[in-house]
Amino acid sequence: MKTVYRNFIMLDGTENMTPVNNKVLVVDEGKICSIADKFIVGGETRVIDLGGRYLMPGLINLHVHLPAGGKPSATSGNTKALVKLVTSSAVTRKIGIEMCKGYAMQELLSGVTTVRTVGGVADFDTRLRDMINSGKTDGPRILASNNAIGPKDGHMVGSVAVEANTEEECREEVRRLSEQSVDLIKIMITGGVLDATVMGEPGVLKMAPELVKACCDEAHKLGFKVAAHVESAEGVRVAAENGVDTVEHGAPMDEHTAECLKQHGSAYICTISPALPLAKFSRDATRVSEMVQYNSNVVFEGIIEGTKNAIEHGIPVGLGTDTGCPFVTHYNMWRELVYFQKYVGVSPEFALYTATLGNAKIAGIDEVTGSIKEGKSADILVTDKNPLEDFETIRNPYCVIMKGKMFNKPKIKKNKLGEDLLDSAMP
Repeated sequence: MKTVYRNFIMLDGTENMTPVNNKVLVVDEGKICSIADKFIVGGETRVIDLGGRYLMPGLINLHVHLPAGGKPSATSGNTKALVKLVTSSAVTRKIGIEMCKGYAMQELLSGVTTVRTVGGVADFDTRLRDMINSGKTDGPRILASNNAIGPKDGHMVGSVAVEANTEEECREEVRRLSEQSVDLIKIMITGGVLDATVMGEPGVLKMAPELVKACCDEAHKLGFKVAAHVESAEGVRVAAENGVDTVEHGAPMDEHTAECLKQHGSAYICTISPALPLAKFSRDATRVSEMVQYNSNVVFEGIIEGTKNAIEHGIPVGLGTDTGCPFVTHYNMWRELVYFQKYVGVSPEFALYTATLGNAKIAGIDEVTGSIKEGKSADILVTDKNPLEDFETIRNPYCVIMKGKMFNKPKIKKNKLGEDLLDSAMP
């Protein structure tokens, strides 16, 4: 049965998008088959009047960790022990995948129709992806990495990353992930805020350049792109010099680093959401040390400056939330658009483009999704008001459409404490 959507204002997701009225959008077999001035109803057709609301592409979140939900506290317990427990038996693994499924549905019901996972538990990401693709369960499109790769004592090694300390071990881990049919490879080049030991030095280099190169070379040989966790200028330079495809989080970059990224065709993934709470909330709320708060602010300022550097040098910039970090939930991608616009200084049109077609281009799926265009997947977000005037309208979508399936007036159980704190810090 064809579904015809009428009476809406369209934002198509392109870089210079403007609101378009008086169109009719026809969906058939999960794809947009027509965008026209009128449609003659015939045969088995369902007509849906959107009441003058705004229709746009579903959002794309390029940086997600599915096993965690963004608990509003920086004291999340022993993650290594939790991962060991959840992977200890078939029963606990099934529970773990169900947990990931629940978080993935939060993404979808909040308007995110595609997620890219960048560090997960065992093979949960690919297994959930395959369940969704086969129609066994609902969920967003998933580009899955499974485990990240990092050196001994590297960022999140033992939880969402596995250890590799030599060039050959790095290559072996990439091949192992290839056998799990991942969509990309994630590596941990530097440390992070919560594992830093010195005030003023977050993002210390952990993965030696030759290990970064070994991961990238093996991944590229097998046809995979490499995403890299980096939170210092040195980390960005090492990533750029050794073939990383996307710099995640980032930091300020010099001319040499920017040129390396441009030559390789790399992109920069801005993630303001995880840095802001720990940097700007009171320590009574976050329960972090003075050192963590100080270092979080260093990373916060570095991400913003690095994003501006990338835009100035013509390096593609994408958006992700780093969901799973403290205070960063699976239903708040809209906040990342607000932060991107306010702190980086981009237009609302560019912010929405970045979160849709721009992200799709970086992920290599722009022929499939990311814009409202005939032939593309019917991945659609509908809001009551114009998001270009206020992105908060995305907070409660009117409906979300995933490959043609409509989720009308979706409801998500949200953490009130976390929401209240985040609201109080909105720019």
